[in-house]
Amino acid sequence: MKIAMIGAGYVGLVSGVCLSDFGHTVVCVDNDPAKVARLNAGEVPIYEPGLQPLMARNVEAGRLSFSEDLTAAVAGADAVFIAVGTPTRRGDGHADLTYVFDAARQIAGALSGYAVVVVKSTVPVGTNARVAEIIAETNPEAEFDVASNPEFLREGAAIDDFMRPDRVVVGVASDRAADVMADVYRPLYLRDAPIVFTDLASAELTKYAANAFLATKITFINEIAMLSERVGADIKEIARAIGLDGRIGSKFLHAGPGFGGSCFPKDTSALARIGQENAVPMRITETVIAVNDTIKRRMVDKIVDLCDGSVKGKVILVLGVTFKPNTDDMRDAPSLTIVPALVGQGAEVRIVDPEGRREGEELLPGTQWFDDVYAAGDGANAVTILTEWNEFRALDLPRLAGVMATPRMADLRNIYGAEDAREAGFTDYVSVGR
Repeated sequence: MKIAMIGAGYVGLVSGVCLSDFGHTVVCVDNDPAKVARLNAGEVPIYEPGLQPLMARNVEAGRLSFSEDLTAAVAGADAVFIAVGTPTRRGDGHADLTYVFDAARQIAGALSGYAVVVVKSTVPVGTNARVAEIIAETNPEAEFDVASNPEFLREGAAIDDFMRPDRVVVGVASDRAADVMADVYRPLYLRDAPIVFTDLASAELTKYAANAFLATKITFINEIAMLSERVGADIKEIARAIGLDGRIGSKFLHAGPGFGGSCFPKDTSALARIGQENAVPMRITETVIAVNDTIKRRMVDKIVDLCDGSVKGKVILVLGVTFKPNTDDMRDAPSLTIVPALVGQGAEVRIVDPEGRREGEELLPGTQWFDDVYAAGDGANAVTILTEWNEFRALDLPRLAGVMATPRMADLRNIYGAEDAREAGFTDYVSVGR
């Protein structure tokens, strides 16, 4: 099949590369000339394990290309995917659909022959119907259908998620569109991947419901962690015990400094807004948003308390600032709340992160960046772990404690334990929910 992918950001690039690996001919279109130039030079503008060699292989095979020319890419395409950003709109918390609707108008003028326009961006209920209206208004002669195909890609594991998904959700309004989408994902049929065909509205809402549920699960265990600290319980033991219940499961039951990233914050906010507009308030989701913000602020208090009630003039080493390991994504990361608060209270903050520096230097002004943990720890008054990169799971703790001025640790990902820290020479150790 011939496929046009409009938008070469995280979702568009990963999806385009993987679809080309299915054997389709894919053109990824982006309006950023610098990004397109980098892609054509074989550079990947994001950090995602395994993406670069997969991209190179399909470019070499002639199945994958990159362009600024939307018209040429869309002409004759069997399916045109819209994979542009839908950031939170300032002021009301809703998803900003400007880029989606702009793409729809441009696609409308470029369509030649029947095509399925597939909205892969995360969008509120009713957006796909509006996209269909825009295309029909812009080009009354266009022959097309619209499909909703929300993405469920975890940063750091996106290729595996695309190639071996828990499920693929496809919303359609005609049998013809369903047939085209079945052809797009035919390789997954051969792997027995569940493909759920449904209506447009149900597909749109499924994406928000899934992310809100996972965000709720994270926030629930973080609330129980706060209670555990007060009553002397151990959140790791609690999470393990309840996670063994098949109805609950162990995933997303790891206490920490709150959720962040490109999906959960904006999608919970958008779902809350959708509920308000439809007179069905999403009370659980609204509470999840509020509690998650509280948890991030409580992490600041933990670090300040660890430093005898004040971080002014003290050196704080922060390990990890991306919202999760194996990505360079800083969007809504807990570090964007915690680090500025420490700087604002007079701390000298030093940062080590394997992939976060490119975005982090601009987002976290007033900080110092290091490549080596032990050099960064020299003379530090406290170290805090914000992101559980593998590099931070196997630290030489005695060495780190030995170079610090006052060896104190705020382990906000529960990587280590109090006994291990004490044996390594840390005089003070705090974690989450223990």
